[in-house]
Amino acid sequence: MEEPHSMNSPRTILSFSKRGRTTTASVSFVDPNDEKTNSVEHGPKPSEVYGFVGSITTVVATAIYLAWAYIPEPWLHSIGIFYYPSRYWALAVPTYAMVIIVLAVTFYIGLNFMSTPPPTSLTTMFDEFSREPSSFLSHMEGDEQPIEPISDLGIDKINVLMFDDTK
Repeated sequence: MEEPHSMNSPRTILSFSKRGRTTTASVSFVDPNDEKTNSVEHGPKPSEVYGFVGSITTVVATAIYLAWAYIPEPWLHSIGIFYYPSRYWALAVPTYAMVIIVLAVTFYIGLNFMSTPPPTSLTTMFDEFSREPSSFLSHMEGDEQPIEPISDLGIDKINVLMFDDTK
C-alpha cells in the first residue's frame, strides 16, 4: 500500500528475503494542506503560549496596579480589601525604575567613552591587523593582471583624495 502522496522511484531495491522478490522504492511528500498530516502536531509552540500568557499577565497586572493606585481607600474597604501596600509605592516604584534605566544608559555611554582611545591616538588608524599596500607591479597586460591583496589606505592618501582641490 502506498501513501496518498508518494512517487515511485525508477530504481528498484532487491529484497534479500528468501522469496527473492523485488520491491520499488517510494518517496513521500508531505502536503501542508492535508488535514491528516496537520493532526500529528501536538498543539501550539511553547513560545506562542509563553507570549500569550505573558501578554495577558501584563494586562492584568497593569489593571490591578492602576486600580490600587487610583481607587480611594474607602472603596477598597467597602469591597473587602484591607491589606495592600502603601500608596507611596505607587509613585516610588516607577520613579525608581526610570532612574535606574537612565543611570544604566548613562553608565553604558560612559563606559564606551572610557574604553575608546582619544582621537589623537594612532591606534584609531593602525592596529595589529593593518597592512601597508604592497608595491607589486605586474608586467602582465589587460585582463591578465591579478587582484591586489587587501590593504589599508594611508591617511595621507585619503586626505589627498578627499580634500585636494587640484582637480
